[in-house]
Amino acid sequence: MAKVKIIIGSKSDLKNIEGLFSTLDELEIQYELILTSAHRSPNRTYRIAKSLGDEGVVVVACGKAAHLPGVISSLTHLPVIGIPIRSGAFDGLDSLLSMSQMPSKVPVATMGFDNDGAVNAAVLSARILALSDTKLRKRLKKYILELEKGIERDSEELRGS
Repeated sequence: MAKVKIIIGSKSDLKNIEGLFSTLDELEIQYELILTSAHRSPNRTYRIAKSLGDEGVVVVACGKAAHLPGVISSLTHLPVIGIPIRSGAFDGLDSLLSMSQMPSKVPVATMGFDNDGAVNAAVLSARILALSDTKLRKRLKKYILELEKGIERDSEELRGS
């Protein structure tokens, strides 16, 4: 069973969140990709949100009005992470504000825009899941250690230049 449910509002959102998939793959976290729209398919969105299950994390990426993460959050007890996609007349600012300015008691953990936000969503998902998964916790610690080693290698390379 997928530990991370990834919900996108449009097929066009996929190109902006490739880092989400690659990071989850690197950390060996199973995921499921779902397409729905809060505005164009509200009944489908409701059914999906109500069928998310009792475990895992939900990552929602969408642009423009970006009500999808909030709607999902209002219908599930699972943690919801939002990734605003740059699009439309406001270049994603509307998406960011829609996700970050949720009413109290309906949380959406909002990441940065597009691919950087997608990678952070994957890492945050891993951190949440690692609280109850010791094997994932070990992989996550190794991942973080590799990030540090990469900086050290880059630093050595710069010194040697």
